[in-house]
Amino acid sequence: MTADTGDATARQARIAEARRLRAEDGLSKSQIAERLGVSTGLLSKWLQGVDPPAWTKRPNAKDDLRERARELRRQHRSVPEIATELGIVKSTAYQWVRDIPLDAGARKALFAREHSSTTGHGQMMAETRWSEYRAQRDRRRSEVTSTAGGALPPLSEAELLRLGALVYWCEGEKEKPWRQSGAVQFINSDVGLIRLFLSFLRVSGVEPDRIRYRVSIHENADAAEAVRWWADQIDVDCAAFQAPSLKRHRPKTVRYNTGAGYHGCLVVRVLRGRELYWQMHGMVAATLRELTLAARSVGVAWNDEGENGEPDV
Repeated sequence: MTADTGDATARQARIAEARRLRAEDGLSKSQIAERLGVSTGLLSKWLQGVDPPAWTKRPNAKDDLRERARELRRQHRSVPEIATELGIVKSTAYQWVRDIPLDAGARKALFAREHSSTTGHGQMMAETRWSEYRAQRDRRRSEVTSTAGGALPPLSEAELLRLGALVYWCEGEKEKPWRQSGAVQFINSDVGLIRLFLSFLRVSGVEPDRIRYRVSIHENADAAEAVRWWADQIDVDCAAFQAPSLKRHRPKTVRYNTGAGYHGCLVVRVLRGRELYWQMHGMVAATLRELTLAARSVGVAWNDEGENGEPDV
């Protein structure tokens, strides 16, 4: 055996002994280093992958702080507020609570709290000033919307057909060059638009037994209550609804569509809707052609070179 081989063998034996002292006898690094006569730096390399004995582990003094931070977050406290109360930096507070989002109500309350005046008098003056502005704004809004709505004549059936087709073309499922199924499916969370589309279907002669309803909603919401709510809004029996489509809830995503006012979206599907789809295509195309002519009559010249007036599908 050469001297080099002997040295390597002795070194491996010392490494094995160091790892045994750590794993079996539960000695600290300083105890092992003193016993084997090596530096703690070299010993750290020898002990890689060997867990330290339980008695050498120090308790994490921040565990209680972290749990307190998460408790404050659940009470709708902001990251800066948590950092100030616990005496930690904001980046640490954020790391500890970033998986606990605030709902819409909590965010609104937080905004009001963070932007409130520092004195009671200042807050009272600010609230007085802004309440007057808000009252004036609300009165003006009511006047404008009432005047604009009252100026329009009642919808004729022809106008309802145009409007329903255009709304579908904006919000409904449309064919693609690679998928020409002719399916008619309209989904929206706005009750008014849903009612408009259902009125369009009635005027178009679509029989009620060809219409299917389904609620699309997040899995952590009350799907059964949403079905009852939508059924009441469109005057349809709950039995006509198919099983709800549940969307996955992601806790880290900050969502504002939560709470008692969240009812998801309603999906309206028309069976055997291919010809209805073609009819809507024709209605939208004709409306867009007439729009071009109407624009020219008031001095607006569209640059429609290369366009055929057909709606984009």
